[in-house]
Amino acid sequence: MADKEPVVDRPEDEEEASAAAGGEDEDTGAQVAPIVRLEEVAVTTGEEDEDVLLDMKAKLYRFDKEGNQWKERGTGTVKLLKHKENGKVRLVMRQAKTLKICANHLVASTTKMQEHAGSDKSCVWHAADFADGELKEEMFAIRFGSVENCKKFKDLVEEISESLAKTEGKETEEDSSAAGLLEKLSVTEKKSEEVATKEESTEAV
Repeated sequence: MADKEPVVDRPEDEEEASAAAGGEDEDTGAQVAPIVRLEEVAVTTGEEDEDVLLDMKAKLYRFDKEGNQWKERGTGTVKLLKHKENGKVRLVMRQAKTLKICANHLVASTTKMQEHAGSDKSCVWHAADFADGELKEEMFAIRFGSVENCKKFKDLVEEISESLAKTEGKETEEDSSAAGLLEKLSVTEKKSEEVATKEESTEAV
């Protein structure tokens, strides 16, 4: 009958097993200092003084006049931002991953949203855009995920442009009435001057 193999104690394996079960790393007490110290930087988006009126995901296209075709400008979030002090509203759109600005322009009284032919989720408009650092007349098309979002965007832009047109109309009326008053004042001044010169001439006679 063959002898049984002797049982060998393996304390190392047991220690490893217990260490793995506990999962605690041994604290060596060594301190590692960072090679480069990074200071906290305040990031400004330029949107701090503005209130968000609208914030939706969309895909933006720009019409290339030279190639006579639509080119994709980026997919991301489109925002309508109203300035807290001057009340001006601008349209800003940033690309989703890079946050690069692909549209940046004021909503003016002349901004007119039109439905895109063949898609009820899209609309088209013209604007003097500043996304590339210089003011350029652009034709944009934007496509939303749903018809409701497109309608909401279109209605809000039209509402802003209409209110701007009304205020501009009031300003021109006020300007014209002020100009009329100034004209009347200048006419009365001329008349009084004429009367004064007549009186002077009669006195001299």
